[in-house]
Amino acid sequence: MPVTKTHAIVVAITTAVGLTLSGCAKSETDSSAPTGAGPAASAAATQPSGQSTCTLAQTGYPKIDPKTAKIGFSQSEKEANPFRITETASIKEQAAALGIPSGNLLVTNAQSDLNKQISDIKSLLDQGVQALIVAPLNSDGLQPALDAAKAKRVPVITVDRKVTSQPCTDYLTFIGSDFVEQGKRAADQMIRVTGGQGKIAILLGSSGNNVTTDRTKGFKDRLAGTPGLTIVAEQTGDFDRSKGLSVMEQLLQSHPDITAVYAENDEMGIGAVNAIKGAGKKPGTDIKIVSVDGTHNAVQLIVDGSYNAVIESNPRFGPLAFQTLQQFQDGAAIPATVIISDDEYDETNAAAKAANSY
Repeated sequence: MPVTKTHAIVVAITTAVGLTLSGCAKSETDSSAPTGAGPAASAAATQPSGQSTCTLAQTGYPKIDPKTAKIGFSQSEKEANPFRITETASIKEQAAALGIPSGNLLVTNAQSDLNKQISDIKSLLDQGVQALIVAPLNSDGLQPALDAAKAKRVPVITVDRKVTSQPCTDYLTFIGSDFVEQGKRAADQMIRVTGGQGKIAILLGSSGNNVTTDRTKGFKDRLAGTPGLTIVAEQTGDFDRSKGLSVMEQLLQSHPDITAVYAENDEMGIGAVNAIKGAGKKPGTDIKIVSVDGTHNAVQLIVDGSYNAVIESNPRFGPLAFQTLQQFQDGAAIPATVIISDDEYDETNAAAKAANSY
């Protein structure tokens, strides 16, 4: 049965200088759609108040036409989970929608190796890319690659994970979610589904990036006002389903009284579901589960009653990344950070919104 794909990002960014990034939408019918290529939820993007902006004139970079220029995309992790699959697909699909020749979009994958990502970016620069879209592996460590791009006067847009370098100096802008807010919203759902009582295990994401740090902070900060909920264990599952499974198995043995799990991505949450079942307990009932991402598998588990809530983290950066690059080339002031508003799923809407998952 054909899968209808609607990729839509509705964006409204208004800065002190009046910059507005308008979203674009694409619909098509594809009988061989890749995993996670379902309809995108609408996402409003905003600029945090008080931040700086950046213009082409400020950087002194050469003016290019993104539709004819050679563009590089550096993916950080192997495409073994729906988020990365959808993220890369979004970049490729938007390039095709804009009529960018296939040979002008160069894509690399660092396979979760920071040194390889640095090497990948330098290689893209050596191949003559005139702009870069980078999904950083870590918040720290990419400076040598950013320095190389700056030396060649190539603008860099970062997506998904924020780097600790300087916007408008080392890179142009960051496009992504408010990860602290995601953590807070996950805590709100956890309070709701547990009734404010229980013992929580946290499956942490990978260390060394702001996604894990911020999602943890937001969750703990919001949970601090609910004394009936206690965090009894937290352990890294590296955003990986198999590691989420093994970590959850260990935690259930050392803390058999766990009644809830906060997984910092859906893949770990799904691993936790399998571990809970293996322990003879009922996920979603005996042990509540809340996670972040919005993958189809996790949303379907809500529909099936084995999961409780998911906070979306939209990976469809293609339209906004290329729009931002075009606005920059047109002389507009680009904000240092563009925050996308994410949806969420629970038992009241998961069935109706399942098509928006990826």
